[in-house]
Amino acid sequence: MDLRDFKIQVFPLKDKLFRLAKRLLNDPEEAQDIVQEAFIKLWNRRETLNEYRSVEALAVVTTRNLCLDKLKAKKYPAESIDRLKADIPDMGSDLEKDKELIALTDKIKEIIGTLPEQMKTIMQLRDIEGYDFEEIAEVLGMNENTIRVNLSRARKKVREIMINKKIYEFQRN
Repeated sequence: MDLRDFKIQVFPLKDKLFRLAKRLLNDPEEAQDIVQEAFIKLWNRRETLNEYRSVEALAVVTTRNLCLDKLKAKKYPAESIDRLKADIPDMGSDLEKDKELIALTDKIKEIIGTLPEQMKTIMQLRDIEGYDFEEIAEVLGMNENTIRVNLSRARKKVREIMINKKIYEFQRN
């Protein structure tokens, strides 16, 4: 794909990508940065863009993934969580419950991380980010019923893994 084709196929998506990034990040300036970064990634892949069924879908997924990476980096900087966990003093049963909750949350995140990308993304957008099915359908370019089915299967899979690893028993006690 040359510059002219790139301008015709990819540049018109900038407003759509910006709206997506702005909705995910709630920050117009960061959204602009993400869209620019997405364009750079797409430009670097310009030789293989014709192999994709939909350049628009690739652009949306690229933007979404960059946004989710940005949110994760902001929300859960790894070193600050590790530092926070290490600094928790032993102050009795409430703090022990908090530690258990942190451990349970980490295990659930780890389980969700093992899911196929599509299920992981749908769970992230629905259960963590709080998007409704219509918004998720728009972001992913999928049918709402397909999203519901994937979400149901993802939750079932997480539940099965938790039961098999006896993590679920930990939560019920």
